[in-house]
Amino acid sequence: MIDNDILQALKAYTAKMEHAVSLVLQTGEHAKRDELKDFLTGVASSSDKLTLVERDAGLRSPITFSLEVAEQATGIEFSGIPSGHEFNSLILALLQSGGVEIKLDDSLQGIIRGVEQPLKFEVFVSLSCHNCPDVVQSLNQFALLNENISSEMIDGGEFQDIIKDRNIQGVPSVYLNGELFANGKIDTATLVDKLIEKFPGLVSKSAPQQALPLQDVTIIGGGPGGVAAAIYSARKGLNVTMIADRFGGQVKDTVGIENLISVSQTTGTALTGNLMNHLNDYEVMLKEHLRVTKIEKGAIKKLHLSSGEVIESKTIIIATGAKWRELGVPGEKENIGNGVAYCPHCDGPFFKGKEVAVIGGGNSGIEAALDLAGMTEKVTVFEFLSELKADSVLVEKAEANEKITIIKNAATKQIIADNGKVVALEYTDRETDEVKRVDLAGVFVQIGLVPNSEFVDGVIDLTRFGEVIVDEKNHTSEPGIFACGDVTTVPYKQIVIAMGEGSKAALSAFDYLIRN
Repeated sequence: MIDNDILQALKAYTAKMEHAVSLVLQTGEHAKRDELKDFLTGVASSSDKLTLVERDAGLRSPITFSLEVAEQATGIEFSGIPSGHEFNSLILALLQSGGVEIKLDDSLQGIIRGVEQPLKFEVFVSLSCHNCPDVVQSLNQFALLNENISSEMIDGGEFQDIIKDRNIQGVPSVYLNGELFANGKIDTATLVDKLIEKFPGLVSKSAPQQALPLQDVTIIGGGPGGVAAAIYSARKGLNVTMIADRFGGQVKDTVGIENLISVSQTTGTALTGNLMNHLNDYEVMLKEHLRVTKIEKGAIKKLHLSSGEVIESKTIIIATGAKWRELGVPGEKENIGNGVAYCPHCDGPFFKGKEVAVIGGGNSGIEAALDLAGMTEKVTVFEFLSELKADSVLVEKAEANEKITIIKNAATKQIIADNGKVVALEYTDRETDEVKRVDLAGVFVQIGLVPNSEFVDGVIDLTRFGEVIVDEKNHTSEPGIFACGDVTTVPYKQIVIAMGEGSKAALSAFDYLIRN
């Protein structure tokens, strides 16, 4: 199952391991056990530091295996064959079990090490899920940091009885000690937040971190705007820290990008990697998977982090972006990137010749429908109310377009997928209460953006929509605090615009510093 190119890549990766790791395969009979054994044999052949062992280890199933170091369990288990997107999760777990550094902020490591209760995580995944590996990899790291924690990846396709018993309708779905802990789109910061919420003493138990020196610029947010601000600030010779709950931001979820000038085509994953590589060319302190919970104003600003740390800084650049307002229906989060999208400019071209839906009859929804009508076979607009909310000129254009169908009084019920791809949308006719289904290939959710600005409410001026009010030089209402990108009042939420605004905010911060 492991082709020669992958095997050669594995040999290069596993050369970094410092000590041996055993892959312990549970004994027993199962239709897929031989396939799993062949798979693991191929993986183990990549290094003399990897060994496949078969024994009764008391694991879930004959297609479950665990990782051990010096005959001691690491707490990491895989139930099913971790191929597809989960192959990287396995390789990363092997490397980190073998001594390769865990790149998790010291403050977060301190919190995880402070867990004293036994925590058994089960992560139900689909091998075609783009979001699942991040969750699996984070919890595997937690297990390696603390012997009280274990984490098991479970391929839902192979364990349908458990899926049915627990009524799991989407992935990733995370259970802690047998109870639902988190589901849908989850990142490391969210997992840590939920742990702290469940065990409030974790922050106080973690070892105190050495305080950073006074920073010239602290950037909140790790998307294109934040990275541009960090690079421009560092190039000015400033002391720079970036705090990001999720490096890459919305970009990380974008399937294809064809409007980043000078780059004819790329993906969100590739662009996120390029942003990180460029950032690493400069001396920027990156504190990832952390949130700013509070800001104290003054000549020297104080930023309170979710880890309990406090950073002092002369200036702040807010680049936290915005998140698409979600429907909150089954099939939405788990199919992001597989048919569910939020940006027609970014993802519309991938649905050429196909039928799609737009949820929302406001200006953004009708504009999206008109945009998509030029690329797709058919667009169906679903509006919850009895009338469209968009401007009349837009409505007239949509109604005159033979490719656009408008359905009013429609309450979206669920998005249906098959083999990892969206195939239909179910909605309730609010006049008749009849549940109806429309077959389609994509669903574009256009019910508005929500700026990620809650933590600065009361610190700087916001619009009634939550956008940070900025002038042409990215100043906010508070001296020394600047903002850029989708979190601000700047129109047109696009990657290239956020990058320009981030660069401009950094130059404004530099100007402020030399004048004060």
